[in-house]
Amino acid sequence: MDQYLQLALVGAVSAVVTYVAIRIWDRLRLKEAIAKAREIIARAEQEAESRRREAEIELKELALRYKEEAEAELRKIREDLHQRERLLDKRQDALDQQSEQLRKQERIIENTQRKLAEKIQECNRRSEELSKLIDLQRQTLHEISNLTKEEATKRLLGMLEQELQQEVAAVVYRHEKRVAEACQEKTREILLSALQRYAAAHTAEATTSVVDIPNDEMKGRIIGREGRNIRAFEKATGVDVIIDDTPGVVVVSSFDPVRREVARLALVKLIADGRIHPARIEEVVEETRQELEEHIKKLGEEACQEVGITHVHDQLVRLLGRLHFRTSYSQNVLRHCVEVAFLAGMIAEELGLDGLLARRCGLLHDIGKSADHEAEGGHPKVGAELLKRYGEAEEVVHAAACHHETYTSERPYTAIVAAADACSASRPGARRETLERYLKRMEELEQIAIRFPGVEQAYAIQAGREMRVILRAKDTTDEMAAKICRDIVKAYESELSYPGEIKVTVLREIRFTEIAR
Repeated sequence: MDQYLQLALVGAVSAVVTYVAIRIWDRLRLKEAIAKAREIIARAEQEAESRRREAEIELKELALRYKEEAEAELRKIREDLHQRERLLDKRQDALDQQSEQLRKQERIIENTQRKLAEKIQECNRRSEELSKLIDLQRQTLHEISNLTKEEATKRLLGMLEQELQQEVAAVVYRHEKRVAEACQEKTREILLSALQRYAAAHTAEATTSVVDIPNDEMKGRIIGREGRNIRAFEKATGVDVIIDDTPGVVVVSSFDPVRREVARLALVKLIADGRIHPARIEEVVEETRQELEEHIKKLGEEACQEVGITHVHDQLVRLLGRLHFRTSYSQNVLRHCVEVAFLAGMIAEELGLDGLLARRCGLLHDIGKSADHEAEGGHPKVGAELLKRYGEAEEVVHAAACHHETYTSERPYTAIVAAADACSASRPGARRETLERYLKRMEELEQIAIRFPGVEQAYAIQAGREMRVILRAKDTTDEMAAKICRDIVKAYESELSYPGEIKVTVLREIRFTEIAR
């Protein structure tokens, strides 16, 4: 019995101990859970606080960016307003000058009318005197010579006809001289008015483009292992990449401005991307070439819209855009064409012709320069063929073909385009070629021609577009002259690089002189 009692007592104690231990364990777990909960809450609060700060920073950055964009847009609007204000001032000045010229012309017309009235009165007076002289002479002849009326009339009419012929010749000469002076003055006024009404900016480009790089390490990545990257780039773009000791720059060189621009833009993209290897180079160059083609088309469309002509073939629009990357004596050819278009339109309107057709002729007159390296012949011939192929009017084709010719054209729009082209090229600041370069090119052309046997003198004219070579007649024959002409042309083609064509004219003259005594 005691044993059972002891066992029961032990069991009760064990139960109590177990219960107490379980309660203590539960309390410990509860404290641990509360501590973990507090830790989680603290971390959550810290994370919420950090996110709140990040959100505040992002909002501040966004506000700053919006503020900068708004300020930039405001500056742009202000610049546009200033530019428009300057343009309006220029137009007002041009209108004032025009009104002044009109007043001068009105005064000239009034003076001319007054002089004509005086001349008419003088002619009437002289006619009356002449009638009196004729009557007096008729009576005198009849009394002195005893001539019949028919004979006296015949002699008198002969003398009168001779005098009238002399007077008519003098009057015609005076009128011709006056008309020539008036035409010359009117032409000068038209050209000056057109030049004053239109003012254009001129841009110049070189044969190299400079690309900035972040550090000299990038030069090694552009070159690549054993030069494979730079070779792949030059092969894909068709340009020369010059990497020297100059820090922070890489030079892209090419005589083709479109290729040079493709290479420059592609190199900028590759440097920004950082992945430079042959496959990536080909991909970026092709992508850039397509983007530039779209940009070229956009430039052509903008030029057509600026001039105000429509219904231009898409290929002609692209060729116009390519002129943006072409220069002639440092003058941007596309801007030159736009300027010629406006000048031609103004001159045509002053003459009472179709200003829209004149602007079309002026805009497309140098279209051959965008394709003269792909076809044989100078840019007038190439441009005329292109315009004819794409359905342009005969006046436009003829203006492109003959705007550099020296003979007088029977088509008025060709003469107008030639005059506008000369005005644009001769505008101060339009062509910034130095005198030293110009003289050096002329000397090279003349020196190459003079070194051939039998050549006495050589002259470069038309800014180097034409050569006149004079041979010694006693040392050459006509057959030798033809051969010398071909040899000079071949020498120019092999030794010089020049845009367009050089016309070579060889002259051989024999003179025979005798003296009669």
